[in-house]
Amino acid sequence: MISRVGAYGAIHALLAVALGAFGAHGLKGKITDDMLAVFETGVRYHMYHAIGLIVIGLLIERMASCKGLRWAGILMHIGIFLFSGSLYALSLTDLKWFGPITPFGGVAFIAAWAFTALAILRTSKGKAAK
Repeated sequence: MISRVGAYGAIHALLAVALGAFGAHGLKGKITDDMLAVFETGVRYHMYHAIGLIVIGLLIERMASCKGLRWAGILMHIGIFLFSGSLYALSLTDLKWFGPITPFGGVAFIAAWAFTALAILRTSKGKAAK
């Protein structure tokens, strides 16, 4: 059975598709092309990391004792809110103070992928030693 992390990933994928459709159909002509591109960047990274959460959920089921994967899921979830969320808010409100929040989400994404890589490497080392 897939963990809740995978379910959160599926929910984020659903949201990314819905927000992508909203951006493509509901925002065209209502915000500038530059802000639409910002919104689309948020959607793209939202979907990438939704898929990442699904993968992490599957890995958690396979490597249940690995706490690093749980941290990866938490950080990826936080990254979606900070990175994509700040880009959505910036593009829809044009409030520039949302811009400096985005890099914190990027750092959370990087840390999540690092935790994921370390968990896989540690698990594969343990299997190779047996």
